Amino acid sequence: MQRKEFIKRLGFGSLMVPLVAACGKDDDPTPATDTTTGTTTTTTTGGTTSTGTCTVSPSETAGPFPTKTPADLVMVDIRSDRTGIEMVVNITIQNSNNSCAALADAIVDIWHCDRDGYYSEYGGSGMQSVNFQSVHFLRGRQSTNSDGVVAFKTIFPGWYSGRAPHIHAHIYDSTGKSLLVTQIAFPTDVCNTVYTTATNFYTKGTQDTSNASDNVFSDSLANELATVTGSVADGFTLTHTIVVSA
Repeated sequence: MQRKEFIKRLGFGSLMVPLVAACGKDDDPTPATDTTTGTTTTTTTGGTTSTGTCTVSPSETAGPFPTKTPADLVMVDIRSDRTGIEMVVNITIQNSNNSCAALADAIVDIWHCDRDGYYSEYGGSGMQSVNFQSVHFLRGRQSTNSDGVVAFKTIFPGWYSGRAPHIHAHIYDSTGKSLLVTQIAFPTDVCNTVYTTATNFYTKGTQDTSNASDNVFSDSLANELATVTGSVADGFTLTHTIVVSA
């Protein structure tokens, strides 16, 4: 995809509320505002947590590769040297304690694997043989704007055995208090398209674990499945809403 068109799709402006001085000189994209309204019906793992007019998104594990020093990774473009099909991630944070109103100034960390299924900050033994302990690709932090939205520039993630493709997210309030750790699932048809047609990047074929059989998403997929639009040629946009109790 041409860089000009990719930038046009994001838009630019002074959106993000800076948490600390950003790492590098990233351009701040102006994400599309998620206009989800009404009652949200997400459930937490092990039961339903209801507050006000909506319920919080599922709580999931941060491991086995959580970001070690997220405050050092305040940035919009989290690709670093990783290559793959470009993707914009737009995440809206809503507050279940305020009738699902947008939660401004929430801190959002995301992280995911690269096209080959590897995570930065880990490796050399155990679950990941390749050592990436000294690098920090595909990890980033932003604060939500007045519409409760953050945006990141990244790549479409690959997969590793035993898990469906996914993105991790950790949400904090403006003071740094942890509100929720959750995960974001991808539509299977989009994954199949990427992994079978963008073979110059993705060489492993389709994932070996479906969303339905994934140990994280099998009981909560409807509440963690993102909307992903776009194409291999032009790049993708992921849109997802996470509800927290703040």
